[in-house]
Amino acid sequence: MAAFLRSRCSSVGRTLMGGLGNNLFGAGNSSVETVARPSHCDAICQQIRTFIQMRTNLKVVDNSGAKRVMCIQSLRGKKGARLGDTIIGSVKEAQPRGKVKKGDVVYGVVVRAAMKRGRNDGSEIQFDDNAIVLVNNKGELIGTRVFGPVPHELRKKKHLKILALAEHIV
Repeated sequence: MAAFLRSRCSSVGRTLMGGLGNNLFGAGNSSVETVARPSHCDAICQQIRTFIQMRTNLKVVDNSGAKRVMCIQSLRGKKGARLGDTIIGSVKEAQPRGKVKKGDVVYGVVVRAAMKRGRNDGSEIQFDDNAIVLVNNKGELIGTRVFGPVPHELRKKKHLKILALAEHIV
């Protein structure tokens, strides 16, 4: 559950190398062309991570009682939500004796996003999953603990209470 710095895989380089490999052995004059077929690795490497938008399933990383929330609406704009943005979601899975129940409509702050986010120092931060912390309509936390790493970009968005309760700040 740590943040990763990743670079994109490119199949263009592999396609060019494949074409050069055939031409090295005197097949440059033949009419047979190589067709690069995407393999399973290429599909994983080129998976596009986008904003958190409607119908995105998010993991809940506090002790409010919810396990999984589906995004209903992003309160940021038309594209979707990023780190530190507030969303409205519906609880899809919940623990039996929690503060929230299955089917409740709740507000949440995005604390981890699978989409890359650039930082001022030139590095990029990207998490493995999409995760939120549940808040009420006034912005106060429902739970009393926050599990897993949390980015320090939440400080700019004025979510200091989340940072104070977090286990790790990345």
